[in-house]
Order: sequence, then C-alpha cells, then structure tokens
Amino acid sequence: MPPAGMLMLIFAGALLLYAALLAITKDYKMLPRRAQVSVKPKNPKQYTVMIAKAVAISALSPIAAAVVSIWSELAAGIVFVVVLVLCLYWSTKIVRN
Repeated sequence: MPPAGMLMLIFAGALLLYAALLAITKDYKMLPRRAQVSVKPKNPKQYTVMIAKAVAISALSPIAAAVVSIWSELAAGIVFVVVLVLCLYWSTKIVRN
C-alpha cells in the first residue's frame, strides 16, 4: 500500500476513535469550543451521540480512498472527494433529525 493510503487509514482510525469516545462518554465538552458556542442543544448528550455518528460516517471517505489508492492515487483522490460529499450529506440528515 502506498504511503498516502497508510496515512488515510491512520486518519480514519483517529476519526473513528474520536467518534467512539464521543459516543461512549456523551460528553458535550469534548466537542471543539467553536461547536459548543454556536449550538445550544436541548439535550447535549443526544446531540453529542448524533455528532459521533456523523464523525464515524465521515471516516468512510479516507477508508475508501485508502483502498482505492492500492490501484491509483488519482482515483483515490476522486473517490475521497465523492465519498466525502456523500458522507457529509448523509451526516446532515442524521444531525438534522
């Protein structure tokens, strides 16, 4: 696997670890300060779990890019952007509900 693919897998692992920590602890204060100031949810624990789901879904993009980078790094870049757009669209649907 090329070095770019390995870095993508490491990045995806870090995102999944952060999502798992958010989902397990349900600690609203683990979110970045900017997110805490701009949003005042009615139920912070439920909101934190929804954000954890969105972060975990967004980790699919670097995973897909890492798998495709085995064959072509240009195709991996294209896959990264396309899957990221789809994941962010899906994440907004989750957080909006």
